[in-house]
Amino acid sequence: MINKGKYNIYIWIVSIVVPVLVAFLFTVRIPNVEPLSFLPPIYASINGLTAIFLIIALWAIKNKKIVLHQGLMKISIGLSLVFLVMYVAYHMTSDSTPYGGEGFMRYIYFFILITHIILSIGVIPMVLITYVRAISKQFANHKKIARYTFPIWLYIAITGVIVYLMISPYYI
Repeated sequence: MINKGKYNIYIWIVSIVVPVLVAFLFTVRIPNVEPLSFLPPIYASINGLTAIFLIIALWAIKNKKIVLHQGLMKISIGLSLVFLVMYVAYHMTSDSTPYGGEGFMRYIYFFILITHIILSIGVIPMVLITYVRAISKQFANHKKIARYTFPIWLYIAITGVIVYLMISPYYI
């Protein structure tokens, strides 16, 4: 039997530490390292793959393909972790790129970016709780939170690609 109390503590620690650590690492520059300017299209592609795997995972569970669903969800979590490492590495070696668009598109860009960032912080405990409920075989509770976790996570994955596409013309 899985100790839910122990997992809950870890979930909340990770959910607080990860955003704080990422915010701190944004202030750190690795000296004498070339900017990792090749990373943005890679981590944007990882976001795109995550979105695809999430959609296939939803299809799998709706078609009772439980093992496929489990595997796809583990891959999605892994891809999200790889994205985060690459994203932080890029920002530790490169200055942030300002968005150069004007007018209405500027508002659209910042709306997408801000909602993407806020939801990406909030989805951390949701993904972890959803995962723990699945591995602890609390499928009714898993399904209850997954119905909220899935669309938020999918939105984050898709808007990650959109943000990249909107800002990519302004990369140096």
